[in-house]
Amino acid sequence: MEILRFSEGDLLVMKKKHPCGDFRFRVLRTGSDVRVRCEGCARDMTFSRIALEKMIRKVETAEKNGI
Repeated sequence: MEILRFSEGDLLVMKKKHPCGDFRFRVLRTGSDVRVRCEGCARDMTFSRIALEKMIRKVETAEKNGI
C-alpha cells in the first residue's frame, strides 16, 4: 500500500461525499491523527491517519490550488 503524502493546506478529495454533498476536505493539522474541515459546510473532524488514507481518492497540494 502506498503512503499518501499530504500536509496542512492540502485539499483531499474523498471517495464518498459528506452529508452536505461535498467531496472536498481541507487539511488543518497532521500527525497520527489528522484534522480536516469540509469545504462545503465547514465542519471540523479528526480522523486517525490510517482511517483517513482509506477514504481518500486524490490529494491536491496547496501549491497546485494557489494557496
